[in-house]
Amino acid sequence: MTDVAVVAEGVSKRFRLYHERNQSLKAALMRKRRSVVEEFWALKDVSVEVQEGTTFGIIGENGSGKSTLMKCMAKILRPDHGKVAVYGKVSALLELGAGFHPELSGRENVYLNGSILGISQKELTRRFDDIVDYAGLGQFIDQPVKNYSSGMYVRLGFSVAINVDPDVLLVDEVLAVGDEAFQRKCGEKFAELRKEGKTIILVSHGMVAVHNLCDRVAWLDHGQVKMIDSARRVVDEYTGTVQVDSKADGESGSRWGSGEGRIEAVELLDGRGSPVTLNRTGDSVTVRIHYELAEPIEQPLFQVTIQTLDGTHVSGPNSRDAGLEIPRLDGGGHVDLCIDRLLLVPGTYDLSAAIYDHGMQHPYDVRHHILRFHVEPGEPRETFGVVSLGGRWRVSGPVDTL
Repeated sequence: MTDVAVVAEGVSKRFRLYHERNQSLKAALMRKRRSVVEEFWALKDVSVEVQEGTTFGIIGENGSGKSTLMKCMAKILRPDHGKVAVYGKVSALLELGAGFHPELSGRENVYLNGSILGISQKELTRRFDDIVDYAGLGQFIDQPVKNYSSGMYVRLGFSVAINVDPDVLLVDEVLAVGDEAFQRKCGEKFAELRKEGKTIILVSHGMVAVHNLCDRVAWLDHGQVKMIDSARRVVDEYTGTVQVDSKADGESGSRWGSGEGRIEAVELLDGRGSPVTLNRTGDSVTVRIHYELAEPIEQPLFQVTIQTLDGTHVSGPNSRDAGLEIPRLDGGGHVDLCIDRLLLVPGTYDLSAAIYDHGMQHPYDVRHHILRFHVEPGEPRETFGVVSLGGRWRVSGPVDTL
């Protein structure tokens, strides 16, 4: 059996919320009453177990206790009840710039942050060039970090965290502020850490990242564990509850978002513009997203996601990456994604569609599995896998003829 890397047993954490607080003894005497305090339980009897060498996700709405649980695992907070045990060297990246002193330079903060994580000055000196190189901050490393952008902050923090060679890496959402190139770099590093048998615990609101990276996921709701299972099952259950409308309205799949913009329908059109659900590999198709906006939206982004029936993420193109910048939209209409050749191997696929803000941080409307379609054999003719590469085969050398 795999050894346990992190275990939390019956963890509860309480905070005091002050509604009316006396700022001084004088204020207390003049008001002739005590501060009004309410107890808030951020965690209530939470138990999770993370196996060594796995990637474990923690999801839930804002205020569900995700960050509090991570801080308990990192020994930043002490539970009021229960206990947390972490086996091995821990490195944590929990908040933007956590452990950094704004007046110190990036160089000085590397040594400060590294010492907090338990690394000697000699070891930090040996790894310093690798840390700076990974963060991509060569010319800025001697500048005060108070002058850094949010992306520079997180690159340096992440670089220090992973270069201490942790057994357990705790990451709380902060990677969302990095640019696309850095996020891709992080994804490659996560894959490398997983291959090395490191344990990663990840808090994220990005369901695609959780689905693709995590082996198991815990769903927290109002400080309690609602579900722990495989990434696919938990993500599907979670996204099915965070909806704008109920599935009882006769809509396929689940739905969530703030609702200023709505996806009314999605069609798959063939080369003649006729709606279809059956296509052939290599066909020309168009995904048409019909939308209706309750109010004008600045710089909206449209996204399509295609998955296999077992939940494998095949593709997720969006209008921004394709170079379509939409300054402003109002009212209703449709957006088309034109695909010259549908290079999917034969099978059945689920299509989701979404409207986001330009930074993909705020969903206006996400229609999960709104359309199911089928692909039959076509050209190029391939049977296995998901995507057809359409390569050409040739052989060099003697070939016997029949």
